Order: sequence, then structure tokens, then C-alpha cells
Amino acid sequence: MRRGTALAALHVAVLLFGFAGLFGKWIDLSPVAIVLGRASVAAAVLGIVLLKTRAVRRPFELRLVTNGAVLALHWVSFFAAIQASTVAIGLLGFASFPLFVLILEWLLLRRRWTARKAATALLVTVGLVALVPSFSWSDPTVQGIAWGLVSGFTFALLAVLNRRLVASRRAVDVAFWQNLTAALCLLPFAWATPAALGSISARDVALILVLGLVCTALAHTLFIAGLRDISAHTASVIAALEPVYGIVLAVLLLGEIPDLRTLAGGALIVSAAFVATRYPTR
Repeated sequence: MRRGTALAALHVAVLLFGFAGLFGKWIDLSPVAIVLGRASVAAAVLGIVLLKTRAVRRPFELRLVTNGAVLALHWVSFFAAIQASTVAIGLLGFASFPLFVLILEWLLLRRRWTARKAATALLVTVGLVALVPSFSWSDPTVQGIAWGLVSGFTFALLAVLNRRLVASRRAVDVAFWQNLTAALCLLPFAWATPAALGSISARDVALILVLGLVCTALAHTLFIAGLRDISAHTASVIAALEPVYGIVLAVLLLGEIPDLRTLAGGALIVSAAFVATRYPTR
């Protein structure tokens, strides 16, 4: 995949990831139930794709279980952030992950920091701080940002771990095993707490199908494929555009209009994303 194609694939994937945030408001279920349905649908679709392809299938690796567990935690915290506050706050809290990627790449991959990487991470961090209206856990915004931070850290960890996997495995293969193991990781929680599933309507099922097919199976595969030719840091800051896509969609489809504080913090995050997208590094 050429660099331009890889960047395009990442942007389409991020657009779909941003769209996925709206389902946290549309689906009247707990984050565990939403993610269980999302991962199950995506795994089923990707499994069919793998069965129909004639490519050589690589054996299962234990590290795929770890990645699946991280993916499950990432998605649960992602929807928890949105349900606790708004789509905008949840997405912008999640967008803290470029800083986590820098730290993880330094720890796990021994990559040196550059002034531009540090600047993009700083912009995202300052933008995140600008979102906080008060330091009280009773504030829904603070709860949304806190869950967003968990989502951002787990996303950064997943990006770095997937960077290693895609060097030897196909994107569809990685996405299938991660979604399958994510669903399996959540099954015990759903079984132990039946209330986590709640009452599922036909509308919820339809929305989960769209979420799993379009915003997960397709988006996840595109994102992992893009990592083959783009560094985890660049990909992560491109993904910082997710709040932009999500906020615009939330305004159009949910009527959630962000305030000036949210727009100011988001502008800093978008600035960091623009720098990384305009001047990509391998």
C-alpha cells in the first residue's frame, strides 16, 4: 500500500470511528452490551471473509488474546465516556492518546522523541486540559474525560501492539482475532451481571449490526492496513481527527452543539492532527 493510499485508508477509518460514537447515544444499552454485540458482529463478518479467501492462514498467536482484551477495554471505556457526558467530550477525552503513544513507543520500541512529536502531543494535552470545567467527579464532563483517558491509553497501547502484528499478519486476520477475543473477554462479565445486557429491542439489534459491519469490521481493517506504511505515532495523531468527524456528525444527527470551551480544546487537538497529517513520518 502506497503512503497516500495508507493515509486515505486511515482517514476513512477514523471517520467511521467518529461515527461509531453516536451509537453510544442511539443504543439504549450498557457499554459492555454494546461492545459485546459490536465485536461479535465484526468477528463473524471478518471470519466469513477469511474463509472465502485463499491466502495462507497463519496460526493463532497468544499475543492476539492480549490485543483483544485491550480492544475490549478500549471500546467499553469509549462508550462509557460518551454515555457519561456528550459525544464531543467523550471523543476529545479519547484523543489524549498521542501522548500515550509517544511514551509507549519509547518504552517498547525504543524510538527517540523529536521536537515535532513532542509538540503535537503537547497540543493535544493542553487541549484536553482546556476541556475541564471543574475538578469534581460529580461533573459529567470530568467523568467523560476520565473514561476518555482510559480509552485513549488503551487505544495507544493497541496501536503500538498492532504495529508489530501487521508486519507478519494480514490486516483482516488481525482484526478478526482481536474482535473475536474481545467478545470472548466480555462474555464472563455479561454472564456474571445479566443487567449489563438489559432489554434488547429490534432497533438496538439493527444499530449494533450497522456498528459492527461498517464502523468496526470495515473501519478496523482499514486502520490496521494503514499501519503497514504509517508509524503508530502518525496514525494516532491522524486519529485525533476522530473528534472532528464525530462532533460534526453529532451536531447534524443529534443536535449536540459544543460550547466555546469544547471548541477551543478541540482546535488544539485538530492542530496537532493537521501537523502529523501534513508532514507524515514513517
